[in-house]
Amino acid sequence: MDGGGGGGEVASAEAGPPALLDWKFSQVFGERTAGEEVQEVDIISAIEFDKSGDHLATGDRGGRVVLFERTDSKEHGRNRRDLERMDYSDGRHPEFRYKTEFQSHEPEFDYLKSLEIEEKINKIRWCQAANGALFLLSTNDKTIKFWKVQEKKVKKLSDMNADTFKGAGNSSVASSSISSGLKQGLANGSYTDRSNNSLSNALSFPPGGIPSLRLPVVTSSETNLVARCRRVYAHAHDYHINSISNNSDGETFISADDLRVNLWNLEICNQSFNIVDVKPTNMEDLTEVITSAEFHPTHCNMLAYSSSKGSIRLIDLRQSALCDSHSKLFEEQEAPGSRSFFTEIIASISDIKFARDGRYILSRDYMTLKLWDINMDSGPVSTFQVHEHLRPKLCDLYENDSIFDKFECCLSGDGQRVATGSYSNLFRVFGRGPGSTEATTLEASKNPMRRQVQAPSRPSRSLGSSITRVVRRGAESPGVDANGNSFDFTTKLLHLAWHPSENSIACAAANSLYMYYA
Repeated sequence: MDGGGGGGEVASAEAGPPALLDWKFSQVFGERTAGEEVQEVDIISAIEFDKSGDHLATGDRGGRVVLFERTDSKEHGRNRRDLERMDYSDGRHPEFRYKTEFQSHEPEFDYLKSLEIEEKINKIRWCQAANGALFLLSTNDKTIKFWKVQEKKVKKLSDMNADTFKGAGNSSVASSSISSGLKQGLANGSYTDRSNNSLSNALSFPPGGIPSLRLPVVTSSETNLVARCRRVYAHAHDYHINSISNNSDGETFISADDLRVNLWNLEICNQSFNIVDVKPTNMEDLTEVITSAEFHPTHCNMLAYSSSKGSIRLIDLRQSALCDSHSKLFEEQEAPGSRSFFTEIIASISDIKFARDGRYILSRDYMTLKLWDINMDSGPVSTFQVHEHLRPKLCDLYENDSIFDKFECCLSGDGQRVATGSYSNLFRVFGRGPGSTEATTLEASKNPMRRQVQAPSRPSRSLGSSITRVVRRGAESPGVDANGNSFDFTTKLLHLAWHPSENSIACAAANSLYMYYA
């Protein structure tokens, strides 16, 4: 069986591999000046596009959620002739602007366990928009919140012109006479007559008739964005939440910690159903933990979760209420004689993502990106080398805890490319189509191609498995970049997201949000 194995890949194979993408800088938010110290609370800890790609959300370690909206989407309404006249179709790429921000989580203290609970946002997930309002889920280590962000109109009214008849100088006298007349009338119980007399005296209309009385009218209305927390889903996790994922049914979502996966209904915040529990009776027998979980994009009964042992389990909610037994297990067999002290640590999967069509799962471990076909559990379809050049440095990485860094991964909307982050604020983009040799290294800066490492001319085929033809790419990249700079392990690009329908990537370098397009 060939590694591709998909009907959708036959057409692309005939057409040949897709052309290499030419990545360009688009925007940066929160750019640091040289030597500027980054505040811990400002470091971005989550990034997520909504399904339409018109909104982008980021969360930070200070518990804030910042929303950005697309500004060029209004141009989509133009007719074809206008676009051709502007030559707009060639140069168009997503452009975003700051929309609003709100404080999602605050630091808390668990008195029962004497533990501080950080406000840091671990994950953000967009929900279905309705009636012009945006909805999203955000979580820290313990508590998930459901937010509604909506525009509220604040109206401004014009004044009455009653006090303008006597001229600017007497306006205060007129208004005071009116109010005193009203008060006097109320005190004497003869409200109507006295107040009317006072009002006519105060206004002292000129002979020849009563001028037109201007009543208050709306002169302007300002639109303010208001974020309101609709629900709080708390007290369901003993361990730190690492994932939340909403279901395609639009009604439910899951949250996962180290040992359990819970299923929630968006409308009900005081109860959840435990669907996966890997906690052993005796905690000394614990050998693996859950690292990431995600719902299938179209099948509401399917979800996948990854483990610290490098395996991915696909479960079907129709099989049983408690899904401790999986319907499929995806793991790569260890090559004989390759085991070392670091084998299990670097095999731990930090992130999984379903492709948009749900056919493939992308996983990220410390060294590689792997692409899995859910119809083929014998091994990954493709393996992309990300950190192979760091293998000789694993001892140092273990000493400074970098080996435990959790890098995220993402797929393009068409599923033809995958991306993940690395050190020195670098990220890698790989083409996954048949025959593709695309392996681009980009830097999160205004000049993304500055540290470009040349991709190998031909992908090497792995002979380790006779069943799957595993493509390994990117392994030739050295421990230094094209300019001879060594990698900086203190600057790491952990979080990134691919626009759902266009070749555009948003990535976080400390407190700065960089955006690129191709």
